[in-house]
Amino acid sequence: MNVSQLAQQEDQKIIYSDSDGQPMADNTKQFDWITNIVSNLRTLYQDDPNVFVAGDLLWYPVKGNNGIRRSPDAMVAFGRPKGHRGSYQQWLEDDIAPQVVFEIRSPGNTDSEMEKKFKFYQDYQVEEYYLYDPDKGQVKGWIRGGGQLRRIASMKGWQSKRLGIRFELKDKELYLYHPDGKPFTSHQEETKRADVAAKRAQEEAKARETEKQRADAAAKRAENAEAKLARLQSLLAQKGLSLDEILVNGQ
Repeated sequence: MNVSQLAQQEDQKIIYSDSDGQPMADNTKQFDWITNIVSNLRTLYQDDPNVFVAGDLLWYPVKGNNGIRRSPDAMVAFGRPKGHRGSYQQWLEDDIAPQVVFEIRSPGNTDSEMEKKFKFYQDYQVEEYYLYDPDKGQVKGWIRGGGQLRRIASMKGWQSKRLGIRFELKDKELYLYHPDGKPFTSHQEETKRADVAAKRAQEEAKARETEKQRADAAAKRAENAEAKLARLQSLLAQKGLSLDEILVNGQ
């Protein structure tokens, strides 16, 4: 057995877990932000089969080492197909690293933990990294240049090179906008919008049905009037009279 076969056997013994044993979020605020970003990014790329968007998914960049891993709160991998995955094993993804990652900091995240995350994204070729602290109202961003993740001087009005989305910070609250200028919406807002649209559609359908019923009733009345007129003309004809003559003489 050669070295390559031995290495392959050893790799087959390695388990790349689908869970790191940690919750997706430490609190509801962090959870809402994660789901909001992931949902809107999926909407943004819903028609592109080769953009993969995930939230809290373990990313293993190195084959044969399951200790090197991170689970970004949100990540986008261009050039990778949509589909369900237990984890993102980079060597099975044409060795394409997620190009964009987001982290939503919670009170439980220590500075040293955030430094480790940054180093991971630095080492494994993330192109854009965004960090938002909703409690402090701070948003930071880094973009790769010269082989390094370099801090973006100001996030006010910043537009992602990869995603085309725009960042705004107003009264320490982060607002994100799609490339067409529409704001990111929450699940609750989308549900409310869908409910309003459904109600409007029902009202419009009801109005169309009412209008149809009115038109049918008018047509029925006209049909009855014509039938009565035809019967009257028939009776007059039997008496040798004509409706026109009666109307003329009546004048």
